[in-house]
Amino acid sequence: MECMSKCDGSQLDGHLLKLLLAVLETGSITAAAERLGVTQSAVSHLLDKLRAITDDPLFVKRGRGIVPTARAEALAQPARDMLHQMQLFAQGADFDPRAWQTELTIAANDFQRDLLLPALAARLRSAAPGVTLRIVPSGAPSAELLRSGACQLVISPRPPEGTDIVQKRLFEDQYRVFYDPAVRNAPTSEADYLAADHATVAYEARRGLDLDRQLDARGVHRRVVVRVPGFAALPAFVRGTSLLTTAPSLMGRTALAALAGVPVPVACPSLPMYLIWHMRYQQDAAHRWLREQIQAVVGPAMGMGG
Repeated sequence: MECMSKCDGSQLDGHLLKLLLAVLETGSITAAAERLGVTQSAVSHLLDKLRAITDDPLFVKRGRGIVPTARAEALAQPARDMLHQMQLFAQGADFDPRAWQTELTIAANDFQRDLLLPALAARLRSAAPGVTLRIVPSGAPSAELLRSGACQLVISPRPPEGTDIVQKRLFEDQYRVFYDPAVRNAPTSEADYLAADHATVAYEARRGLDLDRQLDARGVHRRVVVRVPGFAALPAFVRGTSLLTTAPSLMGRTALAALAGVPVPVACPSLPMYLIWHMRYQQDAAHRWLREQIQAVVGPAMGMGG
């Protein structure tokens, strides 16, 4: 344990903590270097320094890749917590978005991503030019996604449960049925709708849309012939075919703009959308400002003016 007499926690800094998390989350020296915007040799050098401080190899080779040691995995959450505390320390009492230097990770699937986040990115470039926006898919989000610090915010119609998870409703949309008018007419009755073949979305292998679960509970069953992993993939399967797809109406402004859309001729549930975060960010000035920016883009995205 000779290192412990020479190396202690005082040598830790934000760069080393970000490095540890980047290698953990990407599972690759090369990918970590790309995320951090440095060379692979710089990552290797900093990793050697971190190994000396922790007196642990942290990552070991397995086949052509690397895997974390138990010590590296145990350090992940403390590293995220320390980085968050460093950000709070640097902010001081008066938060200035123009001086904010960070990478923000927001988890969102393609519907809410394309509807809201391009406008958010534009606001950040203007008001907080030191912020890098990273967007990852949320799937059906878990509380652990927020607890782990893998992202700072989730935008989803499915808030995970947890007493430490906070949510705020952003808007509510209605479902609409989309189709290619060059191939077929709009479905005008429940019989038309249920007689058609449908394309739909399944973010997980055995979990479809909440829409289908609620329709199935009423004994209304669509004949689904295509399942894709996100709404943005639907147009390629619907164009030039007689398929129907049922999606949030606001997608008529984004991915489904080239298709025709009409109200669904069966009773459908509404689709609420939530902004979701972990309790530890509740009083964080920077995070509060970020939440305000997201709420500010909701109205324009829904065609409600600026």
